[in-house]
Amino acid sequence: MEPEDPALSAYYGQNLTWTGCGGKFECATMSVPLTYDEPDGESIDIKLLRLPAADPEQRLGSLVLNPGGPGGSGIEYARAARVVVTGDLLDHYDIVGFDPRGVADSTPIECLTDRQLDRFLNVDPNPETDEDIAATVAVSKRFGPRCKTNSPELAPNIGTPFVARDLDILRSLVGDEKLNYLGKSYGTFIGATYAELFPSRVGRLVLDGAVDPALTNAEVSKGQAIGFEKALLRFTEWCAGEKDCPTGDDPQAGVQKIADFLADVEENPLPADTGRPLTAAQATTGVIGSLYSAEEGWQSLFYALESAFGGDGFGLQALADWLTERKPNGSYANNANEALYAVNCIDRPDRFDPEATQQQAEEWSKEAPIFGAALAWGNLPCYYWPVPAVDEPGPVTAPGTPPIVVVGTEYDPATPYEWSVALADQLESGVLVSWKGGDGHTAYYSGSKCVDSAVDDFLVEGTVPEDGLECK
Repeated sequence: MEPEDPALSAYYGQNLTWTGCGGKFECATMSVPLTYDEPDGESIDIKLLRLPAADPEQRLGSLVLNPGGPGGSGIEYARAARVVVTGDLLDHYDIVGFDPRGVADSTPIECLTDRQLDRFLNVDPNPETDEDIAATVAVSKRFGPRCKTNSPELAPNIGTPFVARDLDILRSLVGDEKLNYLGKSYGTFIGATYAELFPSRVGRLVLDGAVDPALTNAEVSKGQAIGFEKALLRFTEWCAGEKDCPTGDDPQAGVQKIADFLADVEENPLPADTGRPLTAAQATTGVIGSLYSAEEGWQSLFYALESAFGGDGFGLQALADWLTERKPNGSYANNANEALYAVNCIDRPDRFDPEATQQQAEEWSKEAPIFGAALAWGNLPCYYWPVPAVDEPGPVTAPGTPPIVVVGTEYDPATPYEWSVALADQLESGVLVSWKGGDGHTAYYSGSKCVDSAVDDFLVEGTVPEDGLECK
């Protein structure tokens, strides 16, 4: 299918060279315009990885995966294909992953040194004194300008609409007339944006753990604060039924015990890794990170809290390092933390100064006393971002597409269930599948055979689930 803009013909006509890169995986690099306003100008690289269909005779084409973020590596996600999609999909599709522009192995956004990132991630998550607020403002002020200084051309051209256009070039280069896509979390925003821009090129799209495109940055962060608060209570309810639960047999009291502990760590950091005590920021991040997965995360949090309440902060620090992808040597596996801000701060225009942020922190803490302040202050770097937003929040309707399946998990902390309901309602062809009673972030291949079957039947057979299907 030809590009909508003839000036992009060279990009749509390029040839990919796939080479072996471990096991049965193949890697390639495609070029895309730095900015679609000037397609004859500078180009950037997008790195790709695919796992060819296990059963070539049944091959349906390519299935592009994206794990979310912003900042998540689609290459690493596709490399884990055998544990993130079912064998049925592995048989029928080439599984394709890509690192979005600015992310990981693609032309990366470069902002902070490892030491600067350490300082940013360890700032007080709930600054209340003038001194603590000043420290938070100082690190927030430096973030965006350093992205602009170190990546002056890429910084204004990293938003989701650009990624969606890159995705259409990818669709063409793998030889598919229609895009088949499984996006999770922020990956649903990429997929929904693609459907809005290229409705006639939509194949079978599954958007799992949806981001509501109509929300502002503040609304997203507040929703997540409340979502993680609910998930923490779900954890303490589960823990109360386990032997020797560190939070006790009263779930509400258990949540308060965690809150009291986090407040104490602000004043009294715990011993953890050698020369690196557990900070309040690490403790909060560790708790948040564990709530992404009810199956593995809750067990990890159980033992981390058990140790932390006994004076050893190593477990919570390790959970924080897992979420931020910090290595034992002090380096970071990739630039995911930087790309997260670089994308979010220009995808939506709402930006709040320190005074407004402090007010938000106080207000959000009424509904989310543990995470409200941290999520409010987490948006402050966007106030100082040196490039303007590239988009406005608003509903995505994508008229003219075939059915698009939206999957929501009832107790998803990072993308609350109501966001999936909202996206399915916005899309003219949206079909909602709900994992009722489900915990953790996203639903597909996470424990519900009903969800797995609905998604696989849609992607393989084209069988559209009943709108409103409720899975257990």
